[in-house]
Amino acid sequence: MPGPWLGQLRRQARAESVGSSVSIEGFSVDGELEVALASGDTPPDPTDDDQLAVADYGRAMDRVGTLGIDPCFSWSERLIKDLHFDVCAFQRDRSPGLWRTGPISVTGFGRDAPPAYVGPDGDDVPRLMGEVVRWLNEGDLDAHVAVRAAMAHLHVVSVHPFRDGNGRISRIVQSLVLAREGLLLPELGSIEEHLGRHTGDYHRVLQQVQGGRYRPERDAGPWVRFCVAAHVEQARRRLDQVAQAAARWAALERLVGERGWPDRLVVALEQSLFEGVDRAGYAREAVVSLPTATNDLRRLIDARLVVSEGQTRNRRYRASEALRKAVAAG
Repeated sequence: MPGPWLGQLRRQARAESVGSSVSIEGFSVDGELEVALASGDTPPDPTDDDQLAVADYGRAMDRVGTLGIDPCFSWSERLIKDLHFDVCAFQRDRSPGLWRTGPISVTGFGRDAPPAYVGPDGDDVPRLMGEVVRWLNEGDLDAHVAVRAAMAHLHVVSVHPFRDGNGRISRIVQSLVLAREGLLLPELGSIEEHLGRHTGDYHRVLQQVQGGRYRPERDAGPWVRFCVAAHVEQARRRLDQVAQAAARWAALERLVGERGWPDRLVVALEQSLFEGVDRAGYAREAVVSLPTATNDLRRLIDARLVVSEGQTRNRRYRASEALRKAVAAG
């Protein structure tokens, strides 16, 4: 059941999912910046591809969340192209949002190694993606959602329909299948974080079931088993995080209640424990005016629960050591 403590957990889970997915393709942003970029709170440096990859993927996940609850939703080739454009908008030289028209292969490992995978001819991509879309709308609708999402990923990545970003769009499609089956929060239900932590295994099982080229008649069992195991491990991790978030929120509620403060200050205190909180972000999350947010944060400074860093527009408020000790003590 969703609770008031869910906001920060969603931010952290989103950043972990987004960062893990883009890291598989060589993009990386560390720490607090990753959270801010994935959440859309900080604009990316337009000259930094790593930041742009995280920000674009975060926006695509925003769209997944909306599409997951759209009552008029249907799968289409245009939808997959648009999601690809969202994910790869910063790579304008790689034709984001357009099917590839030429050959494609995945580089093998080691010097002079043959390609790890060769995709179907570019001329076949429109027909094959049409088949994928028909399957997404009509095929195996009674299959378990985890199995169906795994097969959606495999179908798209095996066609390899774009010049670049095929892994990213395949993982986005997998998350959208999960979202369409009623999972409340895609960032909590996806397995992108697991795939990022086990990239070698991810690539090996794909190569095993693909057999080096487009052969859809091959047994997909090893891939499905890999994805189901990823869901189990990821669910255990998320349940631990949920328990920690609920306990942390309860400790902060007690701290605020003992002082007779408004409940909304719990939001600022929790944000301060992670990447820090700024005035605008707190006002938005707590649904208060900017002057109220300023007064609340000043109150927390006076109580020595947060410390201020930076100046004017770049000022952030971070948890003091006293606050961290109070939370740790429960």
